Amino acid sequence: MERGTGPVLATERYGSSESWKYIAKDGVMERKRDGPESESRGNSVVGVFKSVFLPQGYPDSVSRDYLHYQFWDTVQAFSSSLTGTLATQASLKGVGVGNKEATVAAATVTWLLRDGTGMLGRILFAWQKGSKLDSEAKKWRLFADVLNDIAMFMEILAPYFPPFFTLIVCTAGIFKSIVGVAGGATRAALTVHQARRDNMADISAKDGSQETLVNLAGLLVSLVLIPLVTDNPVLTLSLFFLFTTLHLFANYKAVRSVVMETFNEERLSIVFQQYLRDKQVLSPQEANLREPVFIEFRKTVPIKLGVRLQEVILSLDELELALKQNNMPYLLGVKNGCVCVCLGPEVSVHDEIRAMCQALWLSNNLSTQTRDSPTQQKQSHWETVHESFNLMDTVFPTFIKGVEAAGWDIKRTLLDWDEWRVEWKTKCT
Repeated sequence: MERGTGPVLATERYGSSESWKYIAKDGVMERKRDGPESESRGNSVVGVFKSVFLPQGYPDSVSRDYLHYQFWDTVQAFSSSLTGTLATQASLKGVGVGNKEATVAAATVTWLLRDGTGMLGRILFAWQKGSKLDSEAKKWRLFADVLNDIAMFMEILAPYFPPFFTLIVCTAGIFKSIVGVAGGATRAALTVHQARRDNMADISAKDGSQETLVNLAGLLVSLVLIPLVTDNPVLTLSLFFLFTTLHLFANYKAVRSVVMETFNEERLSIVFQQYLRDKQVLSPQEANLREPVFIEFRKTVPIKLGVRLQEVILSLDELELALKQNNMPYLLGVKNGCVCVCLGPEVSVHDEIRAMCQALWLSNNLSTQTRDSPTQQKQSHWETVHESFNLMDTVFPTFIKGVEAAGWDIKRTLLDWDEWRVEWKTKCT
């Protein structure tokens, strides 16, 4: 008890940022701050700023990488706002703003064609790549920003090629529509990662407030830049490359700062291969630092997850080979240079992780094998599959315990499974 005060009746805190206590003094209950005096949420300029732009309960309500990611995301948003202004000015000039010979109809048709092709691009991209945006959020986030810079560069150059202006801006419109899908979807995936109290809506809303503030700052700077760059292509391009470089650097730092505790193919591959080498399980921080953030368009032996049975098995003999030494609710096979995994309906998350580890080992093993004749290669593939089951029986139980102890979330995964589920007989008749 402090000198000159009564007993402490109660204590309260606001997350980890503030703590208070209620003291009985002269028959009255008095509220007093506990600890050193600093800004209180809502009672100072800094406190109000935090309340407006940071999620409720920050920093306890978000992931540890939240502030680092948001800082670089703010930098990239500011740079993108400025390059967007330069691109918009070029597009307006290209459709005839300021040109007495230009017609409203021609400008309208160009704008409609650009928007129409962009809508088609949005639909097609979401159809082809929508399922990849959760499992490879970092890669597609960075890809979207690179593509956005390419699109804006095309818009800046378009006015200098009048015969191809419409074609160029329509292509840029397709790129920007892809950016809209990939950027929005990956932002949602990252919000799921950052939300630690089922507060995705709050985090998304505060992220929108941060972006609006950044865009407002970019607008004010743009008001100064526009008179300088008008009719000055050299300065326009110079500023564009300067802001684009900053934009790409900030995006790279942003995705690099994200530390996801759930497994996708890349993170699981990194952790599992390291475990096979030295029996050490990497922490989420260590594995995320090694995870590649650039899209790979071609893999030596790709992996297909959750496929149809006919993509693994084509005959009774192959079914017997697939079931040999296999008591798991999944089947593995190698077809057309791909490792294919067929899932049973009762598969658990642990089974999914085990199947993926086994497929990763197969993929790495097959990619280093010397190519034989088709008959020998087919037989060696099944022998390698059987070997993989023996390996997993030995290493997986201790591996999964080490993974959980290292801080990985094994209650769910971000592995890119398709929806096919197959029931099969354990014996062929």
